[in-house]
Amino acid sequence: MTMDFSRRSFLKSTAAFSGMPLWPGFAALAADSELFPAPRPKPPAVVRGAFFYPPAQVVLDGKCEDGWAAHQWFTWPGNQFKPEEQQARLMTEIRRITTGLDLDVRMDADPVYTDAAIAALAEEITAAPPAALLLVNFWNSFSAKILPVLDAYDGPVIVYHPVGSSHQLPPERFRTSPRLHYIHSIENFAALEDGLRAVHARARLANSRLLRVSGKLEQEADDAEPFFGLPIHGVPAAHFNDLYDGLEVTDEMRRLADAVRKNAGAVTDLADNAFEDAVRAHAAVLQLMARHDADAVTIECLFLKHRKPCLSFAINNSALVPCGCENDLNATVSLMLGAQLFGVGGFQHNPDFDTVENLYYGSHCTCTPRLAGPDKPEAPFHLRPFFHQMPKTLALDVQWPAGAPVTLFKYRTETPELDTWAGEVVNSPACPPAGGCATRVLVKIRNVADVCDIYSGPHPVLYCGDFARRAKTFAKLHGLKLNTNC
Repeated sequence: MTMDFSRRSFLKSTAAFSGMPLWPGFAALAADSELFPAPRPKPPAVVRGAFFYPPAQVVLDGKCEDGWAAHQWFTWPGNQFKPEEQQARLMTEIRRITTGLDLDVRMDADPVYTDAAIAALAEEITAAPPAALLLVNFWNSFSAKILPVLDAYDGPVIVYHPVGSSHQLPPERFRTSPRLHYIHSIENFAALEDGLRAVHARARLANSRLLRVSGKLEQEADDAEPFFGLPIHGVPAAHFNDLYDGLEVTDEMRRLADAVRKNAGAVTDLADNAFEDAVRAHAAVLQLMARHDADAVTIECLFLKHRKPCLSFAINNSALVPCGCENDLNATVSLMLGAQLFGVGGFQHNPDFDTVENLYYGSHCTCTPRLAGPDKPEAPFHLRPFFHQMPKTLALDVQWPAGAPVTLFKYRTETPELDTWAGEVVNSPACPPAGGCATRVLVKIRNVADVCDIYSGPHPVLYCGDFARRAKTFAKLHGLKLNTNC
């Protein structure tokens, strides 16, 4: 069966965020509206997996292929562990975790417990390498028997090995191998989700398409981000400007502008035309992305005058349609990766540092109010002009919740490497006395002697939530250098 994975098909076939309006009144927009952002579906990545343990009768018959067979001995986890029930429970969690992800997890229904079956599995993955392996070991003496499977595959591997199914020190190779996410815990579905999300995120980016809009380009150009194999298509800024200038404000745009205004806690120094300009820019962003079949966009936006897409970027990042400011490749790929890895939209910003209190400060103009994800309530926000240039275009001043955990995140394509730093929100300082831009947030980064040491260059991304461990798992599985306090 042939499937249509085009963005237009997806917009017309699903109301992915209906019932979860980005603003009051936004749910009135139809799912096939030009103002309704939605990610395109992708073909799934295959995760091949198996459970390793012998059926109880095999042990009782003395036919388990380990050194205890002659004694009909149930090595750790013992004869009361009920591995079949644990397998069923784990499969339920795998289905829950992978719902909505670009993953096809193919686990054998029957456990693997013979050398011949292990050899057959190794041969299979050598012949047709999957995107990742998921190996679940419920039997202490089988740890060494799994090694031929690891020898046959050099991609990402998740080994789930519950505490109590290993005797004495866990196997060194499991603990220390590169590109292997070892989950040795009593029952840790969060760590399993970290690993599966990491596989999904890389597969998603490899199948995505990034649009770059640049004032420095005179004609369209193609490129690629090498680590992810992410296709990049560049177009001149004139393409965006001409599209914007050709749009008229529709009733649908006016309804969106009214909804944005009504949901703001305060509106400061913005004329009616600023709202119309903002929703026209939103329509132009989505139409340009649809024209080029793009999943994400970054625009050289500072000097677009009244066309600046600050509101559009806040709406789209809320819906996990990544939009990056200032044609910044690293920032936009960070937004793309974070959307898939964490499941929430991020805040690309410029950093500053309170060197007296050792605090981190982020400020910019395109913060999503859906800090906790597209299906969660918005944070309070005000509307005020973009800080740095006339005319007075609309931007969001989002109020970050004090005490909330945050993750400071950046992918750097040059190395490549990841920065991920865990901390908590102190507050959203008022302006004045704090300057910068429309949204401002002050953060305490944990366990750093000098907060300036974490600087990774302009435009990192701040996420509301404790995702540093998941980012660390991504770096481990995919062989990236990591800078972190996690």
